[in-house]
Amino acid sequence: MAKLKGIIKLEGTLDNLTFYKAKEGYLVKTKGGVSKERIQNDPAFERTRENGSEFGSSASSGKLLRTAVRNLMIRAKDNRVSSRVTQKMTQIKNFDTTSVRGQRNVAIGLATSEGKATLKGLDFNNRAVLSAVLFAPFTVDGATGEITIPNLTPANDIAYPSGATHVSFSSAYLKLDFATTDNAIEYSPTVNIPIDSTSATQTLTPAGVPTGTGNDIFVLLVEFFQEINGIQYPLKNGAYNVLNIVEVA
Repeated sequence: MAKLKGIIKLEGTLDNLTFYKAKEGYLVKTKGGVSKERIQNDPAFERTRENGSEFGSSASSGKLLRTAVRNLMIRAKDNRVSSRVTQKMTQIKNFDTTSVRGQRNVAIGLATSEGKATLKGLDFNNRAVLSAVLFAPFTVDGATGEITIPNLTPANDIAYPSGATHVSFSSAYLKLDFATTDNAIEYSPTVNIPIDSTSATQTLTPAGVPTGTGNDIFVLLVEFFQEINGIQYPLKNGAYNVLNIVEVA
């Protein structure tokens, strides 16, 4: 590595030299590394090609899931959700014990109980995780997707952020086939209640049961609002909202 001196400041590549800016100033280095062609064809890089193929497949599965729940995720996500979901898909792929290396995939991994358990509990917003926000027990009906929170007392059973006056609950029943990419989703009506000491059972029932093949994925969205002069505003632009996969079948 060499430091570039003079009044001409270059950035980019020229022949086998790469010019770039760093904290130390404008630097220059020779091009190095393994060529793309060698990685694609050299037998010595077979493991690298296999790892790359499986990573690409896992990333595509993660994108498929994010796209399927996008209407909910835009209201509850963090800026690293893409990489975290891909990491989760990579873990699930490892439960595929039947495919050869380089062809292991999420669809087969999710056919196992371990794969389902790995996806269950995924939070799309790591700034607000369900286990640290909702303390009331709830049930999920696997046949209808209905989520029931019995005797919920918001002021006691929810860790709500400062300034929040209301909380909303909504859910979705997603049918997602990671092998074919086919998917369908049904949403429940939104239940909006004040954060007070009133105790009541809250029921979230999707409009229907989605058709198709693949896994049944049930998600719960919790949103916080601040009411001012009769109008509810999303609190902190949704920074404290929760979106969680509560069950996988």
